[in-house]
Amino acid sequence: MMKTDTLEQIAYELYLAERDVYEVTKFVEQYPELTVETAYEIQAKLIELKCKHEQTTISGFKLGLTSKAKQQMMGVHEPSYGVLLANMALNVQQPISLKSCIHPKIEPEVAFVFKEDLIGPVVTVAQVLTATEYIAPAMEIIDSRYLNFNFTLPDVIADNSSSSRYIVGSQKYTVSEVDLVNMGCIFSQNDEIIATSTAGSVMGHPARAIAWMANKLIARGQHIRAGDVVLSGALTGSATMRSGDSFSVSFDGMEPLSVQVEL
Repeated sequence: MMKTDTLEQIAYELYLAERDVYEVTKFVEQYPELTVETAYEIQAKLIELKCKHEQTTISGFKLGLTSKAKQQMMGVHEPSYGVLLANMALNVQQPISLKSCIHPKIEPEVAFVFKEDLIGPVVTVAQVLTATEYIAPAMEIIDSRYLNFNFTLPDVIADNSSSSRYIVGSQKYTVSEVDLVNMGCIFSQNDEIIATSTAGSVMGHPARAIAWMANKLIARGQHIRAGDVVLSGALTGSATMRSGDSFSVSFDGMEPLSVQVEL
């Protein structure tokens, strides 16, 4: 059992690493007893620090590692989730600055925005879809604070699942307007296609990933709230971001979303 002050220390080290833009080594090397459950406690303490010092609020949640390919690539065995904050949301019209990032990557997502709380007792895929106000194309910028983007599952969870920034398109769609299993996705960098996928690559259905997370949250005394934005998980691998890059994602039946990185 890890002491509370140790959990707070790890959270503070991760907070400083992000604030001051430097890498840290994996905490499991120093604390082999670090578990997934304990890591979510650290994540919660990290979010408290960020809300306090950055004067921001929780705007939703994000899923990570939802595809088997991504889990194998990162050497983990299950999805993770993190917390989105209001100050992570970027304006699609503004070029993205990388000044506060360590090694930023970007990936295509489907954003779900909720009109109802998801409080269970057991949340189903059908409940997720019923409670969704709209979906929209989105992209998430991830930026692990760990040396060389190398971590274990507990490490990445403690680091708020590599959360950094996110962009949600302005066009809104009901869940009945698109095929959330077969909807194609084309991800491009500098006008060249770098990956293709379908919405079903996220645990067979993006809403299944959200239901998984909703039940994990309920077990921890939390829940998805009306108004929350939830990024349901990357549809492809991530792309490294560099100065001057442009990225776009195009989903069948939805308007394309494009972003530009500052020179």
